[in-house]
Amino acid sequence: MSSSSVSDGLLQFATQYSFYSGCITFSFGVIAVQYSTFFFYPVLFGFLPIIIASSFSILAYHNVRRIVRRQLPVVRRKLDKQITAMVLMRVIAFVCLVLPYNAYRIYAVNFPTSQSMPMAYAISRLLQAIFSSINLINYVINFYIFIIFSSRFRRQVKFVLVKKCRQRWKYWCCCINNRIEPSNIEPRNSQIESEENI
Repeated sequence: MSSSSVSDGLLQFATQYSFYSGCITFSFGVIAVQYSTFFFYPVLFGFLPIIIASSFSILAYHNVRRIVRRQLPVVRRKLDKQITAMVLMRVIAFVCLVLPYNAYRIYAVNFPTSQSMPMAYAISRLLQAIFSSINLINYVINFYIFIIFSSRFRRQVKFVLVKKCRQRWKYWCCCINNRIEPSNIEPRNSQIESEENI
């Protein structure tokens, strides 16, 4: 296979545009559909991150079980258990929030809906918006999972919000001068003039 035939194929694939309402949109070819169906969404965006996250959470779980058997301080063991619980819950949330979007994207790429059927197109766009929102929750949920499952994290958040941020807010908004000043201040020049007049 010569490099010119590869570049011609890529050029032909890349130049398939459809003009609709003044916007240039990229239309998928057969190769792109196969790539996204069999590699991108199932492997790169789906199972590979899930497998990596799950394997590391299982390794952390086994590590904590080994630490419990060793002679370590009770506080350290308790903190390790909390961190492991947080990691396990994070992985479970990750799997539950990523899989629906991946499944829908594989379906949508293989069976696209035409804009000539407005009801089916509107339903597919609604489903895409719902599953995209569920997928985006994946990036926001860490804070809430950690608040629920870790008392140490709750204490740290309370310390930061109440002690640090509240003190800064008080300083910025309620700036209080701690200086004592007289209530009637006259300029120095007027005092000098009054002394000269006497």
